[in-house]
Parts: sequence; C-alpha cells; structure tokens
Amino acid sequence: MKTSWIRRRRGWLVVTAAVGAMAAVVPAAGLAAARPTASGPRYKATIVRTAYGIPHITARSFGSLGYGYGFALASDNLCTMADGYLTVEGQRSRYFGPGGQVTAGFGRMISNLDSDTFWRAVIGNGVISRLLAVRTGPGAIGPRVRHLIAGYVAGYNGYLASVGGSSGVPDPTCRGKPWVKPITTQDAYLLAYHLIDLLGQTSDADAIATAGPPASAAPAARPAGAGRPAARPALASSVVDTRPGTRGLPSLRQVRALRERLPTAAGDMGSNAIAVGSAGTRDHQHGMMLGNPHLPWQGILRLYQAQFTIPGVLNVEGATIYGIPLMVVGFTATTAWSQTTSPAFTVTPYQLTLVPGHPTEYVVGGRPVKMTSRTVTVQERAPGGTLKTVHRTLWSTRYGPMIDAYQGMPLPWTTQSAFALADANAGNFRFLNSFLATEQAHAVAAELKILRTYQGNPWTNTLVADSTGHAAYADIQAIPDVTNAEAARCDTALGKISFAHGGPPVLDGSRPSCAWGTDKDSAAPGIFGPAEEPVLIRRDFVENSNDSYWMTNPAHPLTGFPRMIGDAGTGLMGTAGADLGLRTRSALAMITGRIRGTDGLGPPRFTFADMKHLMYSDIQYGATLVKRQLVAMCRSFPGGRAPTSPGHTIPVGDSCRVLAAWNGRENPPSRGAVLFRAFWENALNLRNGPWSHSFEKSDPVHTPNGLDTASTAVQRAFGDALQTLKAAHLPFNVALAAVQYVTLNGTNIPLPGGPGDPLGEFNAIYQFGPPGSVPLFGSSYIQVVTWKTGDSCPQAATVLTYSESANPASPHYADQTKLFSDRGWVTPHFCPDQVAAHAVSTGTVRSR
Repeated sequence: MKTSWIRRRRGWLVVTAAVGAMAAVVPAAGLAAARPTASGPRYKATIVRTAYGIPHITARSFGSLGYGYGFALASDNLCTMADGYLTVEGQRSRYFGPGGQVTAGFGRMISNLDSDTFWRAVIGNGVISRLLAVRTGPGAIGPRVRHLIAGYVAGYNGYLASVGGSSGVPDPTCRGKPWVKPITTQDAYLLAYHLIDLLGQTSDADAIATAGPPASAAPAARPAGAGRPAARPALASSVVDTRPGTRGLPSLRQVRALRERLPTAAGDMGSNAIAVGSAGTRDHQHGMMLGNPHLPWQGILRLYQAQFTIPGVLNVEGATIYGIPLMVVGFTATTAWSQTTSPAFTVTPYQLTLVPGHPTEYVVGGRPVKMTSRTVTVQERAPGGTLKTVHRTLWSTRYGPMIDAYQGMPLPWTTQSAFALADANAGNFRFLNSFLATEQAHAVAAELKILRTYQGNPWTNTLVADSTGHAAYADIQAIPDVTNAEAARCDTALGKISFAHGGPPVLDGSRPSCAWGTDKDSAAPGIFGPAEEPVLIRRDFVENSNDSYWMTNPAHPLTGFPRMIGDAGTGLMGTAGADLGLRTRSALAMITGRIRGTDGLGPPRFTFADMKHLMYSDIQYGATLVKRQLVAMCRSFPGGRAPTSPGHTIPVGDSCRVLAAWNGRENPPSRGAVLFRAFWENALNLRNGPWSHSFEKSDPVHTPNGLDTASTAVQRAFGDALQTLKAAHLPFNVALAAVQYVTLNGTNIPLPGGPGDPLGEFNAIYQFGPPGSVPLFGSSYIQVVTWKTGDSCPQAATVLTYSESANPASPHYADQTKLFSDRGWVTPHFCPDQVAAHAVSTGTVRSR
C-alpha cells in the first residue's frame, strides 16, 4: 500500500490506493475543477472502493450522498449516462440523425425522430414541473429525495468538470463528443420519468409520435411546417377484421399474435425473487432473500452496485438503476428485498367515437369534445451535418395521448374511431418516496406499510425477507382501477377479444361511466387501492418469476383479484389459457425440494450456501420433464435417421448418446445443452405443444409434462434441431461455452444459464445476437442475503454480471463478468469495520 497526501485550499484530500489500483479512484488532480461557484449548497462525500470497484459512499446529508453517487456513477459510466440523457432530452436526432434507433421501454426499437418527438412533448407539456409542484399527499416528492437528486446532478457535473469536460473523459466511447455535457435537475427527473413509464406511454413512444387524423379528413389549418411522417404500412387484408363495426381494426389473429409477443417483450426483462422465512431456513430463526432481476445488459437501464451511508440515518447496500440515487434491489442490517416485473396492466387503451366530419373531436356522454394538440419541434442532423427543424403535431384527450398502435399492433385512426392510451404511471413520482422509505425499513411489516402508503411501484412486485424470519410478496403498485364488471360493461368489440385472450381491455371512451374508478385507500386517483391488490406473508417462502400472484406459494394459492392485476390459473405474464412458465415451475421445484430435503442436497431447509447453489444450479427444467423420453425417441428412429421438415431425414449420429450423457444443466462446459435447446425451442413452438400430459389447473406446478414422442411434429422438431446444428457446423456434443459467451476487450467470456422463458432456465440469459454479442436481457445484479444470530452485519453474496463499468478502459469493465462465468460471488462488505478492512481505495469528493 502507498498513501498520497494532496493539499487542497479547503481541506485535505486523502487518497489511499493499492499500487496499480488508481484507475478505480477519482483522479486527485482533477478534483479542484469540480468546485462550482460560491453559490449553491456545499457537498462532501467519502467514497471507499472495495473489490471489483464497488463504491461505499458515506456522507452527512442526503444532498452530499447524492453528490457522491453522481460522482462515482459518472466516473464509471459517463458515456452510457450521457447517451441516456440525450434520449430524455429529445436530442438524439440532433447528434445521431433521425434514422438511427433507440430502445423504447423494454426491447422495442424505434427511430430517433419518434423518440425525440415523444420526449420533446413530455418536456413541452410541463409534466415535470407539475409533479415537482405537488406539496401534499403521497405524490409530494419529499425534501430528502429532492436533496438526493440535486446532489446527484451536482456530483455528475462535478465529475465531468474534474476531467476537464468532454475532451478529458477517460472512456474512449464518448471522449470529445459534443453530446457529452453537464446535466440539469430536469434531466434527472426526466430519467426518473423514463423509468416509471417503461411499460406505459414510453413503450409506445413511436405510436404517440406518429398518431394523427386521416389526411383526407384532417383540419385545414395546421401550424406552419407541421406534418406527419409517412403513414405506417396498411394492414394486410388477410388479417383485417371486416365485421360490421370493426372494419379496419385488428383481427383476432393479430390480438393473439400480440399476446404471443408480450411475454417475450416483458418476460425477458422479468426477474426471479425468492424470500424465505424462518420455517424455510435451517436455523429456524432468520429470513433469507435471493434477488435475480433480468434487466438489460446495455444502456441506461443497467444496474450499479453501491452502498449508501448517512451515519445514524441510513445504511443500505444494493443496486440502483443508472441515474436514480435509490436502491431498487438491496439490503439493510435487518431487511432484504427485490423486485420482479408484474403481469398487471398499467395502461388501458380507450377507443374513441369521433364526431362525423371532425376527426379531432370525440364524443363523451353524447357531447363533442375537442382533442388538444401540441406542435413539437425537433432538431435533426441532415446530410452534411447541417441542422434541420422538424415540426410534428401530437394529439391528446382526457384519457391520454392519441396512439396509432399498441405494442406494435396497428390501431388505425379513421374518420369514425381512434384510440388514446391511459397510463397509470404517467405521473407516478411516488416511487421516489417509496424507494427511499424502503431503504430505511426495518422489517417486512414496515415495508408492506410503505408499499400501501405510496403505491409507488411502477410495474413490479416486491418480495422481502427480514432478520426475524418473515417473508412476504406484494403486487402493490399503480394499476388502473378497472374491475372485472367494468371491463365486461365497457369493453369495445376489440377489447372483448383482447381481454378474452390475455390482453388489456379496450374501453369505450364515449361513456363517462367507463372512466377508471378510485378506491377509498387509493394513493392516487384512478388506481386500485392496496386492499384490492395481492399480498402474501409466509414463514416458509414466497416466490415470483413473473407469473401472476396465483402460485406465489402453492400451499396458499391467491385468487379473487381483478383481471387487471393478473389471473389465477392463466400463466406467464398473464397469457390466457396457459400453464405456469417453466421458469416459475423450476423455481418452485427447487425451493420445495430444498425445504423438504428431497433434492438430495442434504438436510431440509435453506442455508446460505444452499441458496447460492440454487442460483447457479442452471437446471434446464424442460429437460427435467422430457429428456428421458427424448433419448428413447432418438434411439427408436428407423435406420438411425430422424425426420425433418419437410419430409426428409437426417442421421442421428451420436446425438442420442450426447443427450443421454448430458447432466441436464446449462453450465459452460455442458455438452448436450446446445442440442437440447435447439430441439426444445422447436418443440415449444408447435401448435399443439410437445406435451404428452396436458396442463391441469388442479396441479399447476407439475403439469404439463412428458413428451409426445408419437407426434410427427415432435419428431421433426428433433430432426430440425439436428439440421440446425449441422448447418452451423457444430458437433452435437458442442459445449455451451462454445456458443454462449460475450466478447469483451477481445476476450471470450462463457456465460452460464440460458433462455428463461419459455425454456425454463432460472438463471436467465437472453443472447439474441450471434455468439460473442452482449445479451439483451438476463441475470444482472444477483444478491443472496441472510442474517446470523449474534452478528449485527448481514451475511450477503452478490454478483453484477456485466460489471460496474461500461468503460472498456476500466479495470471493472469485465471483472465481475468473469466471476459470473466461473459462477463465483462477491462479498459485499456492509458494516463500517468490514468496509474499512477491505478498502482498495479511499477518496473524498466535494463541491467546493
């Protein structure tokens, strides 16, 4: 160790670092540049970095804590942050051109111009100012949150100043780029708005940006320069429903296709969480938590691991979403919690009846109501680098903005009808108060009270465990108050089709009685009160892997809640008529087997080591259900040749032996996992499925099961899998590591796990690109937390699968990814003496 003492006019900066570890420390020479003018608050924070660059930030005020977080986050991820701020500022077209693409919500790609149009409209309508102006009730942003965010902005800008601005950014990705610049407080709140609305209007930003009245019937007067881009492609006549009253609307086939897409769009970013109570742990005293969110591996929705400490006030460790100085998954001295994406609908489309001859007026209660319009101006970079001004007109109603599609399914604006999108999260800054309160909760009961008070969760379930052995699940969030009776009464013809097949209701906007309701205990108008939302407190366990509340614990099924929240007896992400997802079933099988001691892994109930083992078990649950029969089918093919589509055969070669020898797991060295995955993807896509034993609602955890080996389609699914591997020049016994890896700085890092939905891997990795590409979604920040008698420090293990920094020049760009590859763990030091004993570097950052 060596110690550097650097004299500063306003005090001493102590930088202690191991030789060669200075890349993880704030450059001391740059700190003076971080000082702002004499006006404004003074911020000061200590940042201790432990192994893998994890920052432990200590301050004496919330503003200073935010400053330290902003400084640390920017030092690790400034380029990603700067790119994200361009999005919410509506300036992507200015710097990258209008034709580039950006992610909207989770996974949908839209044009820069559509994205900018949406965000310029959000800025222009003043929603951030209105939300900040609220001073009473659960939606009033508390002073501590305001100080945190103000400090965060100062810390981010302080770091940028400390390196000399854009030209001095260490990350070559954005060094010297003109779009790397200081941020404002409004930018920080816009990023928060982006987070809360990921499954709402933000997800359909392009549908809002392009919606406009039919050109032939549009009002004659338009603002100068206003216009719309080319219309979306017309629906193919073969899929347009032409029944009376529905002409031009989506068909049943399209609605079904939409529901098939939604599990992919939402399920991939889903998550697993297991909260175990004292009856499920070996010591019979303490709770235990496994959090395994499946968030994006790239971009502004990445997670960042840190610890926040204000002595005597706050001490919490976990993961923030970039730019949000609050833990979304984490633990304290007595509690641990995680979030999973809920299948509940947070939006409802409204179908409007238009006034004849006036396509921008709609009927409500027999009276015409004019839509409001806003002209949005976007600067786009034209060929040659010049800037061009583009104007678009966006339309809105009492229900919300006009749309011309929902999740990619066209909803045409005709002369007779059109659609608006009502969104329960379009003003939900309650989540900021809720997350901060959660960081200070001392027990499960306290956390449930927080959830009920704010109903701030924007689209997630919460699972929590505490040191006294309680465990709980709650889907308490902002969900439109549309009862089953109201849905039945108010659904349009399209809505009845959608709702019957697992989609949202499409409500009749012409009837005032079809507006969202409000319960006495609702935290905001238009949403269900917490008494109408599912909660389960247990001493054994609760679990969620994005199925509905129904099978949170099979010993205590939850039923009787409105369909808007999910459905008891449906399945993955609320898909009607489906069984539980295989990822959920895998989790339940592992949990119940461990608590009962029937899994062959030792005495009953969980130890800390058991939960870590569960996370990395990498069992391919589909194989658990059908592998034996698949091997028998493979060995039974006449002449050793499997049928393929259409009507050919292929030699099975050594595939039967490979599958028989495979351990049924998706570990990097596993041989057989790639072959089975190729077959299983084919089989699960069959019209009638691959199962020999169908789903039974009376036994949802164990059905469906078995492989229908007599099915020609199942047989061809196997032959086609063999053909796929042959065409890719892969041997049937190829190791998973040869095809599932990420290439970082020229090094191939094998990844354990595999597609969670629909294939059934708990440790979900969704690598949709070629080998070597960064996964789109999957296991991100993983934590296992419990407590021990006589020890005031929680026992924890974590791993951030894509590492702390997105900067390829950082020593923490791939270090935890390699650890994840080896199925290893970080020890996240929590108590002050632990942090001090394991410090790699220590620095003080201050605003003046």
